[in-house]
Amino acid sequence: MNANSPSSAAILERFLPADGYAGTLVARIWQPGVHAGPSVVVIREDGVHDISETFPTMSSLLETESPADSARAAAGVKVAGLAEITANSIVAQRDASKPFFLAPCDLQVVKASGVTFAESLVERLIEEHGAGDPVLSARFRDQVLSVVGTELEGLKPGSAEAMKLKALLVEKGMWSQYLEVGIGPDAEVFTKAPVLAAVGYGDHVGIRADSVWNNPEPEVVLAVNSRARIVGATLGNDVNHRDIEGRSALLLGKAKDNNATCSIGPFIRLFDAHYGLDQVRQEQVRMTVTGLDGFVLEGSSSLEKISRDPLELVAQTMGSHQYPDGMLLFLGTMFAPTQDRGAKGKGFTHHVGDHVSVRAKWLGELVNEVRHCNDAAPWTFGVRALVNNLAARGLLRHGL
Repeated sequence: MNANSPSSAAILERFLPADGYAGTLVARIWQPGVHAGPSVVVIREDGVHDISETFPTMSSLLETESPADSARAAAGVKVAGLAEITANSIVAQRDASKPFFLAPCDLQVVKASGVTFAESLVERLIEEHGAGDPVLSARFRDQVLSVVGTELEGLKPGSAEAMKLKALLVEKGMWSQYLEVGIGPDAEVFTKAPVLAAVGYGDHVGIRADSVWNNPEPEVVLAVNSRARIVGATLGNDVNHRDIEGRSALLLGKAKDNNATCSIGPFIRLFDAHYGLDQVRQEQVRMTVTGLDGFVLEGSSSLEKISRDPLELVAQTMGSHQYPDGMLLFLGTMFAPTQDRGAKGKGFTHHVGDHVSVRAKWLGELVNEVRHCNDAAPWTFGVRALVNNLAARGLLRHGL
């Protein structure tokens, strides 16, 4: 693809936030060459600048007193134009001898919040009642909605009103582990992916070959440093296998953590004078899935409807734990597609080749193409490889 072609220009326009280069945008790219490896970069109007001489990891940048100021002050070295790297990041047309984007996190643990929206809570209940079978789940939909569908909107988890509803649902035999985390005092937080396992902009995103009911989950992802301070935000796709989780919540790890099932990017927008937590609370995350079969699915998730504030989710995640290298935290989604794809009553599930777009006004666009997990590139670059690579490049003179 020619970086100056109209199609490249259109892709670049969607990649950037609505206010273009006004925000402080940091990312990670793969740098080819003798010592090929990842570099922390700042996206500026004149191109993508490598600042890894100052900040060898994204974690080290986010640990500074003011990451946005630190990123802007870092001189760096221009690598290439943004359009060039963006185009080369699409895996189907990637030239491995040129730079491409990676997930913008490195040493941070990747955590995820579940059941943080009333709509997704209802879908989890339906999955549970149908034991992960999409046909049985469809039969339970009206029953579940008739009992809890109108009771959950605007309900504050852990409140007196929520506990009254819990008592009523227990009496009716409708209580559930999902209701416990959806309206109870304790949030559901789980580990989505190992350190360095997330894929980024343009990569393949994976689904298990043995799954018959799965879907994307478009979410805002917070960048949080070791002091529990939220310093930025990005986009994520928390791929979920509904048939596996629906059989048992104890299978959550199998449903959530697989090769290439965690996508994050395209960049982290650092909090500064232009963007902060108030803007995050108003983000509207939009998703489009376009299949090779002509199927198109569209949906959205509004952070204004989240049942637990981002600050509460961070506090609960770090309340009895420490993350010395920081963390990325998925905030959950209200997007749970029910549109049939194929046989009536079987709902939506991914097909190999699906193009997935996750977009938010102030966070740009994250795009991926669906493959089976075993057909996506295997995860081979872990913490040991990162440390060895940075050492070989002479980037550990001042530590990580």
